Amino acid sequence: MKLDLREKGGISILVLGGQLTGGGGHEQFQEAIDTLLAGGRNQILVDFTEITFMDSAGMGELVSGHRTVERFGGIDILVCNAAVNPFFGKLKDIPDSAFDKIMETNIRSNHWLCQMTNPHMAARGGGSIMIISSVGGLRAGGVLGAYGISKAADLQIARALAVEFGGDNIRVNAIAPGLIRTDFARALWEDKERVAKREAVTPLSRLGEADEIVGVAVMLASAAGGYVSGETIVVDGGAIIAS
Repeated sequence: MKLDLREKGGISILVLGGQLTGGGGHEQFQEAIDTLLAGGRNQILVDFTEITFMDSAGMGELVSGHRTVERFGGIDILVCNAAVNPFFGKLKDIPDSAFDKIMETNIRSNHWLCQMTNPHMAARGGGSIMIISSVGGLRAGGVLGAYGISKAADLQIARALAVEFGGDNIRVNAIAPGLIRTDFARALWEDKERVAKREAVTPLSRLGEADEIVGVAVMLASAAGGYVSGETIVVDGGAIIAS
């Protein structure tokens, strides 16, 4: 089966936010955009401005306003990838301000995006929503307690909305990466001792790369994932089942 993202008669690419993960940054992404344009794809917009995920009005403009629906005519695929972790330490020591920021950004913004996107996807006959969670939502301990709580909630959002949105032919799934070599996780993968321990308990004996998360998202966004909904796909090299 082809991994075809053009089932709706064209492809729209919308990138919003001030930071891209992965080693290539904006230059690498622009190369991908140029390739798509050369292949005849249409409706491509790249906007690297910041989005405030704690403002429902701003989120509404992102979805329904000139940046998305008014510009592209609809929404078929949503990837909720925004996350923060302003506190690195024991859960018993986290200040309320950091706890609230984690929950508002990692949980509520995903809820808002899914809620606001639903009618637009339903009007087009369906769609695919992906919430980027983490293996931190499946295991406990360490210095990322609040972050893990938020990511566990994301898994349940995916399950709950898969049931609610299924009647509109909207699939909702979660992707739970392990330790991936991205800017967001830099503090973890630059710690050589931590990396050595993680690789020792990972069957594939290495960290993951951002492209390996992208591959799962492409499958879920395409016809190849057409009967997958309410699931959590763990992408961690086998670490969670081996430790």
